Amino acid sequence: MSTTLTSKGQVTIPKQIRDALNLSPGCSVDFVVNREGELVIQKLGARPSSKPDRFESARGKADVKWRTDDLMTLLRGEG
Repeated sequence: MSTTLTSKGQVTIPKQIRDALNLSPGCSVDFVVNREGELVIQKLGARPSSKPDRFESARGKADVKWRTDDLMTLLRGEG
C-alpha cells in the first residue's frame, strides 16, 4: 500500500489503514518512528486536554442573529 506526499507535506491514510484503526474525520492520531526506522501510527483516545479550550465557554452563547448582508455592511463600514 502506498500513497504520495503532497507539496504541503500531507498524505492520505489508505482506507484499509483507516478501517483497521477505526479512524474517522476529526480523529487524533500519533506518528512515531521506531528504532528500526519504521513509521508507527496509532489512534489517540479521548484524552483531556492539558490546556482548556479558550473558546469552549463562549461556544453557543451568542444571542444576536446577524444576517450576512447586515454583518458585511457593518464590517465594511458602509451605510
